[in-house]
Amino acid sequence: MDTALDQARRFFQDGVAHYQAGRLEQAERQFVAALALAPGRPSVLTNLGAVRLKLGRPADALAVLQEAVEREPGNAEALGHCAAAHAELGHAAEALALFDRALAIDAKRPALWTLRGTLLREMGRTQEAAESFREALARGGDAELNRYYLGALAAGEAPASAPRHYVENLFDAYAAQFDSHLVQALNYRAPELLTAPLAGRRHARALDLGCGTGLAGPALRALAGEVTGVDVSANMLAQARARDVYDTLVQQDVLEFLAGCETPFDLVLAADVFIYVGALEGVFRELARVMPAGASFCFTVEEAAQDLVLRPSLRYAHSEEYVRRLAAENGFVVTRLERRPVREEQRVPIPGLFVWMERRP
Repeated sequence: MDTALDQARRFFQDGVAHYQAGRLEQAERQFVAALALAPGRPSVLTNLGAVRLKLGRPADALAVLQEAVEREPGNAEALGHCAAAHAELGHAAEALALFDRALAIDAKRPALWTLRGTLLREMGRTQEAAESFREALARGGDAELNRYYLGALAAGEAPASAPRHYVENLFDAYAAQFDSHLVQALNYRAPELLTAPLAGRRHARALDLGCGTGLAGPALRALAGEVTGVDVSANMLAQARARDVYDTLVQQDVLEFLAGCETPFDLVLAADVFIYVGALEGVFRELARVMPAGASFCFTVEEAAQDLVLRPSLRYAHSEEYVRRLAAENGFVVTRLERRPVREEQRVPIPGLFVWMERRP
C-alpha cells in the first residue's frame, strides 16, 4: 500500500500540473491535500503560496510562505514569493528586504529583479527601479515587459502599446475588487458620463471595448438591441457575465478583436481602456471599417501635451490634437469633447478627455 508520503507526492505533482495549466483552484486543493499528509514541507508550502498569490489572496499566501521561509531560510523561490505577498499587502520595506535576501542567494532569477524593480517604482525610487529592470533584461528576463517598465520611467524607448500578458495578469488579479475600488476609491464615473448624452437614441448593435466587469453594460443595454463586450481578462469577463446584460462576451485584445471583426456596430464605447492600448491608429482604422455612417463612438483618455505618452503609472495618455487628427484621418467628426477627471488617485483627480464622435457619411 502507498504510504502517506507517496500520496502527498502525487497530490503535489497533480497540483503542479494544474498550476501550469492555469487551473488555480484545482491546484490549491491538491497542494492543501498534500500538505495535510506531509505537514511543513517547504516545496508544498511554497507552491501553495504561489497559487494563492495568483488567486489574488496575498494574505493567505503570506501565512504559508512565511512558514516555508522559516523552515528553509535559503530557499530563494520561497523568499521571492514571500516578498511578492508583502508587496501586494503594501508592506514595502519588508518586501524589499526579502527580495534582496532572495537575490543574494540566487541573483540569476530575472523575475525577482523585475518584481524588485516594480516595488521600487511604486516606492518612487525610479533610478533604482530602472537598474533592477536592466538587471532583469541582462539575465534573460521578459524583454517586452521590462522594456515597457523602462519606457514608463523614461529610461528607455516607450513601446507603442502595453504587453498583452501584463494587462491580462493585471486585471485577472484585480477583477474581484475592481468595481468597489474603481467606483468608491477612485470616484470612477466614465460609463455613465459617456452614455448619458446618448439617451433617447436607439442603436442596433453596441460594442463595449475593454468592457472589464461590465460597468457600462446596463447603460448600453438601455441604448442598443444587441450588446457585445470585449476584454483581455478572463476574470473580468466572468464578472461581466454575471451581470447578464451582454449578448456576447469575447476574450481578446481590443485591436485583435477589431481586426477580425466583420459585424457592423453603430455604437462603440471605450471607457478607460485606451490607457492600456497606447497608439490608437490601428483602433481608429478598424473602427472606420466596421462602423457605418452616423454611428456613435465615445471614449475617454488621460490627457497629455504630446500625442502619446507612457507615464510612470504604466498608463498611456493622449493629446486632444492626436485624437482630433485620428478622427479626421478616419472619417469621424468630433461632436463633443469635455475635459474632466477620468478618476482619482490618492484623492488627486487625473485630467482626462471625454470624447464623442460620429462616423461621417
